[in-house]
Amino acid sequence: MYKKRKDAENRKFTRPIEYSTKLPVIKVWKNITPRDLGQILNRDMNYISQLFLNNLKHPNEPIEDMKLLQQAIRRSGHRIEIQANPTNKLKELEDRDIYPRPPADKSLLRPRPPVVTIMGHVDHGKTTLLDALRHSSIVEKEFGGITQHIGAFSIVLDSSATVTFLDTPGHAAFSAMRARGANITDIVVLVVAADDGVMEQTVESVRMAKQAKVPILIAINKIDSPKADIERTKRMLLEVGLQVEDMGGDIQTVPISALKKQNLNSLIEALVLQAELLEIKADYTGLVEAVVVESKIDIHRGKLCTIVVKRGTLRKGCVLVAGTAFGRVRLMRDADNNILNEVTPGYSAEIEGWKELPSAGEIVLEVDSEKRAREVVYLREDKKKLEKAEEDKVIVIQKAEEHRKEYEEKLKLKRKLGRYKLKQQGPRKSEYENDDKINLSIIIKGDVDGSVEAILDTLDTYDSNLCEMDLVHYGIGPITKGDLDLAQTFKAVIYAFNVECPNKIKEEAEQVGISIKPFNVIYKLVDDVKEELNSRLPPIEVEEICGEAVVLQQFEINQGKKKIPTAGCRCVKGTLKKSGFYKLIRNGEIIHAGSLSSLRHIKNEVDTIKTNLECGLQLADKSITFQQGDTLQCLEKVLKAQEITWDPGF
Repeated sequence: MYKKRKDAENRKFTRPIEYSTKLPVIKVWKNITPRDLGQILNRDMNYISQLFLNNLKHPNEPIEDMKLLQQAIRRSGHRIEIQANPTNKLKELEDRDIYPRPPADKSLLRPRPPVVTIMGHVDHGKTTLLDALRHSSIVEKEFGGITQHIGAFSIVLDSSATVTFLDTPGHAAFSAMRARGANITDIVVLVVAADDGVMEQTVESVRMAKQAKVPILIAINKIDSPKADIERTKRMLLEVGLQVEDMGGDIQTVPISALKKQNLNSLIEALVLQAELLEIKADYTGLVEAVVVESKIDIHRGKLCTIVVKRGTLRKGCVLVAGTAFGRVRLMRDADNNILNEVTPGYSAEIEGWKELPSAGEIVLEVDSEKRAREVVYLREDKKKLEKAEEDKVIVIQKAEEHRKEYEEKLKLKRKLGRYKLKQQGPRKSEYENDDKINLSIIIKGDVDGSVEAILDTLDTYDSNLCEMDLVHYGIGPITKGDLDLAQTFKAVIYAFNVECPNKIKEEAEQVGISIKPFNVIYKLVDDVKEELNSRLPPIEVEEICGEAVVLQQFEINQGKKKIPTAGCRCVKGTLKKSGFYKLIRNGEIIHAGSLSSLRHIKNEVDTIKTNLECGLQLADKSITFQQGDTLQCLEKVLKAQEITWDPGF
């Protein structure tokens, strides 16, 4: 009986403690590293090493013994839960994602219209050329006379050949949009003005076309201009690496006048010939593959995007995925707003029916059902979160390493000092709290994704320390009540780029003092941002020269028992003021700077001396002597407005 009782007591003593099941849980995985464990517990490596009784070899060496891991985590006051390694999860998500199909069999390929991108510098006549080819008036619709979106539309030329054209902006701010134009095109038509020649965006367009490995056809425009010089333009093209036919190369050049429609037939023939040589074909069967050219929000029609189909045939009811957006095709329209029943490879269309707005440049892929589309969108969102976590992990490791080194250095210094305390480095916290920073908070709302992207890219070039620029929010579509709430919270200025602001929103904004600024030309918007930044800067005190005098001779005046040196001067520029600040300059060097004690004309004490008048002048510092030919500058301290030095590249 005694033995049984003793065994029972022993068993009772060795039972797990009941409260251990209530310990907080941390999720770990097999072969986790001590560094990863430190991040999960939010503790440094010294603490992790103590949990393992200082038996760890390296922070990045995997812990293979799960029992050892469990004991260490129990010492930290936690329980473990085994999960899959996040790195493996990322690979699993990638395996479940959808991708473009492998290249089609040659037997399935059929000819398709070429996709031609018009590129070049701003105001070199790209849109005017398209206007002439399309027999429309696109230029009149563009604010400020410059293209600010990528236009995609198909044209049946007089030769009965069909070509899909992309009109890309030539403005510096739209480099990302031009890059997308080059990457989805078959041929680039580079428009160069005969009077201007090769300019900055011309060179950039050439670089993009070469990176995309796309053949180039050069249209030398504005040959009707009095300053046109075709040969000089060709030489400039040669200098940027374009070997034109006339100079022994293989790149065709066609001189044209888009405005007067001169020599356009030659350009069309060269374009069709280039397309035939490329033998442009596509697979019209299977799931659709396309590229988003532009996207926007319409008040009445919802979320819209313009796409160019690369493979398959798009029909009403198709389920599409683009990035983390998906939708079922409800309606398709061409550039002339005509409803389409199907869109084949090489053609563009505006699609209605998106649940979320896809970003310009995204690859569009067709899936079998909305269920599969949602699954793809969810896993892509998870993949983005994991990738972000991995990026954050690297940053955390770097910061932890920096803090560890700093701690070790301070610890060594502290031990070296012994009983003496280590002095605090840098300013105290109260000094930081009193440091009022000047900032401008802004909200950007645009009509299409490409325009918003171009504005953001331009704002990214801002790097002045005088005034911080905070981008509170940006989006596509009209200004909403949510935008007003954000603007009121952050005291932000709302910039509306080519979007309408409802009257109700305007009235509410005026009541609460929110500034809404509408623009339809990007460089005017940026100029206003500059003005807003400048308006927030406090004026600075600067010295301005208001007068200048030449010393004719020095004479001394008795004041009591002392002889005070006095300069006999003539004012040669501006006005001398008794209240001014004076600099004495001798042989180009400043000898003295200070105020006056006396300014006299003849024998009278005066406040000012004008040009060509002589005067006697005494400095407050009586020890300073003068020499004939010395210069005295009279300066005034005035408040001057500061200006931000910011070059956005316009």
